[in-house]
Amino acid sequence: MNKVILLGRLTKDCNTKYTQTGKCVTTFTLAVNRPTTKDGEQQADFVPVVLWGESSRNCW
Repeated sequence: MNKVILLGRLTKDCNTKYTQTGKCVTTFTLAVNRPTTKDGEQQADFVPVVLWGESSRNCW
């Protein structure tokens, strides 16, 4: 199993829905800063995140 830890900022509130079978699904976008460039510019990557089941319930 791979493990990733991302530190960033939420771009907007989490969106939580339930499927027809009752599974919880939460989606959000995380803005993660890149190291500053030589010119001093700050850039960010926007990572879409989808959580299912128990992980989704723990998110809110």
